[in-house]
Amino acid sequence: MLPATITPLAASGSFLITPNVGLMIWTIVVFLISLSILRKWVFPLIGEALDKRAKTIEGDIDAAAQLRTDADKLLAEYRERLHEARGQADEIVQRARSTAQSHEAEAREQAQALIAEGKARAEREIAEATRRALAELRSEVAMLTVMAAEKVTRKSLDESDQRRLVEEALGELDFSALSAGGQGHPANN
Repeated sequence: MLPATITPLAASGSFLITPNVGLMIWTIVVFLISLSILRKWVFPLIGEALDKRAKTIEGDIDAAAQLRTDADKLLAEYRERLHEARGQADEIVQRARSTAQSHEAEAREQAQALIAEGKARAEREIAEATRRALAELRSEVAMLTVMAAEKVTRKSLDESDQRRLVEEALGELDFSALSAGGQGHPANN
């Protein structure tokens, strides 16, 4: 059996289904009091918090838009500077090329001048060496002529005979071919 404290209505579980007017009135009164308390103190605080949050979000959106605008400006400035830097780099490379070409031409001219100077010096030295060699050859021929004449005549020649003999021997030899470039050989007439 059922305990005595539980009423037969509660035992059937239908008290939740059956309307109780007193309970309904108290529930409505408590609901209205709770609603008025919420409306007077809680809803304004919630509204302020939502407004504050909305303003913060709007500020963040504006700041993000400003940051994006600034970033776009910086990007455009960066691209412009990059373009200028590339132009300057191209200009520097072009100047370096032209400088290198002018230095190359200058070096070529200096080398040609040095070659021409060396050639002229070599020609002078060759001409001087040829002149000395011819002089030595003349004196050698003169000595050999005197020696040959002494042996042929078997007597010692005096200075005037030696001079005459040397001049005749030298007159017969053609030294002009040697002095003109060393192409010819002395020829006898």
